[in-house]
Amino acid sequence: MNHVEQKHFPQGFRRAAAAVAVVGLAVGLTACGGKSLEEDKGAAEGSGKKGSLVVGSAGFTESKVLAELYAQLLKDAGYNTSIKTVENRELYEPSLEKGDIDVVPEYAATLAEFLNTEKNGPKAKPVASSDVEDTVAALEKLAEPRGLKVLPAGAAVDQNAFAVSAEYAEKNKLKSLSDLGRAKLKVKIAAGDECEVRPFCAPGLKKTYGIDVTGVDPKGVGTPQAKQAVKDGEDQLVLTTTTDATLKNFGLVLLEDDKKLQNADNILPVVNAKEAGDKAIADALAKLTETLTTQDLVELNRKVDAERVKEADAAKEYLESKGLLKK
Repeated sequence: MNHVEQKHFPQGFRRAAAAVAVVGLAVGLTACGGKSLEEDKGAAEGSGKKGSLVVGSAGFTESKVLAELYAQLLKDAGYNTSIKTVENRELYEPSLEKGDIDVVPEYAATLAEFLNTEKNGPKAKPVASSDVEDTVAALEKLAEPRGLKVLPAGAAVDQNAFAVSAEYAEKNKLKSLSDLGRAKLKVKIAAGDECEVRPFCAPGLKKTYGIDVTGVDPKGVGTPQAKQAVKDGEDQLVLTTTTDATLKNFGLVLLEDDKKLQNADNILPVVNAKEAGDKAIADALAKLTETLTTQDLVELNRKVDAERVKEADAAKEYLESKGLLKK
């Protein structure tokens, strides 16, 4: 699956590996040709009618595509744009605060909890929930003191999801996780080993849905090996995400999270309030936020990972198809 292979993890797993990367800040920010963020931003000055903006991207397909979508929309609005890929949030969030990066595509619940633990420690009471409005409100309270402005969230969401084989779903008449709980089937989950203790994974499935989880097969979150295990019947359920573009390749289907176990990881832009807080920037990005759907993201991920379309080309084709570019 594209997300896991490119260091993308869902809420609780998403960017879990980032904690070890803080020591690499100086190195990470001078990647991409050896230029620092400051040099990169300075080099972009001059040709844009409204000045220059640096769009941040994390090191996985979906984030790269979203960064391209943002950059192309902002360029169309008259800004000179460049994209800076920094592997994870531990590295790019401080750069966003400093203004070395101006805007990043983000995930509401994940960023809210990241800032929550930054402020209140690793044992902080969670502030994110399955309610997107409440989650965004909590995020805004944490972001504003850090000089960040949170723009409105859209309908597109990339959050944890669970899939079964289409054959298994048809045989047991499963469309939702509630159906799976009511079926009283014994279920083994293909996931990361953290699934055994994370509240949105095995414990949550047991508590919220009454699913009889017999164990966790530690094959990773949404990896090809995990999905193959479910396809083969070795496991019954796989932890992946709602924008997984390869489920059909393995004959898998998502089960609806009908009781809202997962947090609201809706996609939204976050900007440096001082450098990129203008209404014109918000208006340009809002065009995408109001249009993009979860299924659109699945298709964009699929084009890049399965068809090997370049992120920039996939983004341009999408924006043009939706009539979001003036030029």
